[in-house]
Amino acid sequence: MAVEHSMQSSTIVDVLEKILDKGVVIAGDITVGIADVELLTIKIRLIVASVDKAKEIGMDWWETDPYLSSKASNNSTKALEEENEKLKERLESLENKLNTNRLDQTEFNY
Repeated sequence: MAVEHSMQSSTIVDVLEKILDKGVVIAGDITVGIADVELLTIKIRLIVASVDKAKEIGMDWWETDPYLSSKASNNSTKALEEENEKLKERLESLENKLNTNRLDQTEFNY
């Protein structure tokens, strides 16, 4: 007499597909101490998900990291150059105002 098992077997590919589709969060803390004195605490947070799922939940830091994306490097360099120019203009304007005020004060002292 044969015994039938109706268990559904999952392959590693099926499990990985489900994990990437839904996403998995693993969180933990590691504490190192001696004689009840905490010396070091490491907080570990790991999210395993597909790129689409990560973007859906608002995680897209790899797109703006210059070490991971050449587009991010170009964009961040341009943005920094623009910000630098604006700051130089503001500094020059403030220095001009300061110099003008000093000249006005010296004229009144004579």
